[in-house]
Amino acid sequence: MTLITPAQYICYRAVEPLTIDGHLNEDSWIRAPRTPLFVDIEGDTKPLPGLGTRVMMLWDNRFFYFAADMEEPHVWGTLTERDSVIFHDNDFEIFIDPDDDGLDYMEFEMNALNTAWDLCLPKQYNRGGAADNSFDFVGIRHAVQVDGTLNCSDDVDRGWTAEIAIPWTSMQQYSRTPCPPAPGDRWRLNFSRVEWEVESHQGGYRKKEDLPCDNWVWSPQGVVNMHEPHMWGYVQFSGITVGEGLDEFSQTPEPRLAPDPPSRGLGTSAGGRRHGQNQHRHLG
Repeated sequence: MTLITPAQYICYRAVEPLTIDGHLNEDSWIRAPRTPLFVDIEGDTKPLPGLGTRVMMLWDNRFFYFAADMEEPHVWGTLTERDSVIFHDNDFEIFIDPDDDGLDYMEFEMNALNTAWDLCLPKQYNRGGAADNSFDFVGIRHAVQVDGTLNCSDDVDRGWTAEIAIPWTSMQQYSRTPCPPAPGDRWRLNFSRVEWEVESHQGGYRKKEDLPCDNWVWSPQGVVNMHEPHMWGYVQFSGITVGEGLDEFSQTPEPRLAPDPPSRGLGTSAGGRRHGQNQHRHLG
């Protein structure tokens, strides 16, 4: 029996509207708290990931902002068409359930080429849900910066950053809770990073055959399945401008039992993973 306690994060207000360019050098991002390093999707029963990932969040009256900083010695991507199945590349993923009912939750995925996939699920796959790929975060802004050389195996990269701004108006249809939120409101979210093992090929990269991907997350799911919304973390919105004070969590999440593993083919992106050696370079 594995008990998992969901992670928590206080999301402060941005100092100013953010320019979404992938450069996380504005005052708001410099002041924003970073999450702890991502862990294996199954939690502390598995080794820590070999590459570091951290996320930051901010908000204002128009947007919910996200930033991800990811170590990666081999930055690559192949998918360029919007609403491709992005987790076939290395990717960064956001899952959002504003009213914590496990229904009509939203997902956003992007790769290092800044190609995006947004979708909505009426309920999780293992309860009969089917993805609505026609859903769009209307007005979303997203950008990537690569610290290295994209799709080039002749050098060693340091990583890539993703920056996203999701308009509150694009989530109102499914929020069933104030959107934008009020200070003190708590939403359910999680983040996932999918990582494939690659090899050098003709100056670029290709995935190694017959190897599953790794799944690294902010708040452990206890099972290789992101589509268990009751296991996601809590984001509490603060009325304080980032860097001008500290807020406190209003609640402490209760530990909960890890779910049963999903049946094959029910929308999870991996069936098993390799595990790294926890050698973080610059995100420690």
